[in-house]
Formats: sequence, C-alpha cells, structure tokens
Amino acid sequence: MAINLLTALGVVVATAGTDAVYVRFTAAVADRARVPAATWSSLWYLLSAFAVISYTQNWVYVLFAALGSWLGAYLSITFMRR
Repeated sequence: MAINLLTALGVVVATAGTDAVYVRFTAAVADRARVPAATWSSLWYLLSAFAVISYTQNWVYVLFAALGSWLGAYLSITFMRR
C-alpha cells in the first residue's frame, strides 16, 4: 500500500477544487443563473474525475479526497462574497 505523495496532493487539490466549484454551483442555482450554474457543473465533473480515477487505484486516497473536500468547502465559503 505505497502512497505516492504527488498523487495524494493531486487528490487533495482536485477535491478541494471540486468542493469550491460545488459551492459556486449551488450559489448559481440558488440565484437561478443558468449559464453560470451549467458552467460550474461541468467544471465540477471535470475536477471530480481526476480524484475518482486517482483513488480507485488505492482506497487510502479516499482520506486525501475527504481532506480536500473539507478544505475546498471551508475556503470557498470563507472567501465567497455575499
């Protein structure tokens, strides 16, 4: 069960980005902004694809995905303007 540090970091960054984009997607849906919602949605799937492909090779990467997910949601809410 060797962990590749670069892959682990990639999973953290990808899931952080995924959650940040998800927050933006949710805000766009709440605002009923169709084009931004559709754009954020497509970015959401592109970022999540990397994380899924990475951690399906080794279940330990799920822990890095959870860390990235938490960081992405926390930071996006922190820096989001009202």
